[in-house]
Amino acid sequence: MRGNNKALLVRALIFGSHRSSMNSFSRRLHENLISNPSKTSHPSKSLSNFTTKFHFSTPYLQLFQRTLSSSSGASNIVLVKSDEELNSGLKNVQEKSSPAVFYFTATWCGPCKFISPVIEELSKKYPHATIYKVDIDTEGLQNALASLNIAAVPTLDFYKNGKKETTIVGADVAKLKNTMESLYRED
Repeated sequence: MRGNNKALLVRALIFGSHRSSMNSFSRRLHENLISNPSKTSHPSKSLSNFTTKFHFSTPYLQLFQRTLSSSSGASNIVLVKSDEELNSGLKNVQEKSSPAVFYFTATWCGPCKFISPVIEELSKKYPHATIYKVDIDTEGLQNALASLNIAAVPTLDFYKNGKKETTIVGADVAKLKNTMESLYRED
């Protein structure tokens, strides 16, 4: 395999490139392998075998496979799996004035994977604030996401007393911790 292709593949895997970018990269790599078979290190192996084995066996990716489930005690993280669940959660938070964070994420998002353990830690520190985890790639959520103006991940919407207080876009850990402290600290 050519050096540039190897570097692009590693970069895409480590930084959590979006699926369409990965597909585009795989297509370019495959075309390159077909047009220049003598430049590959393993011309007898197919591209699909290489990318599948590389993608799923890379130990670095396994480091990022953490989930937001709590290993000790009850978790206040709710996984939102449908448009109805998202709307119900929003309605519940607004009507009952309960403290909540809506965490919009994606499995392919590197910054989301980076802050995931921080959010889990904060969910334990502030158990009275419910965290709704919403994967933006879940089928059927596009209309709700559009109405909420979710254009990037990670996006965190913070609710208190039935109103959205603030939004954080990106993986700013210090800002996330400070916001949780200022909004949800129990005196």
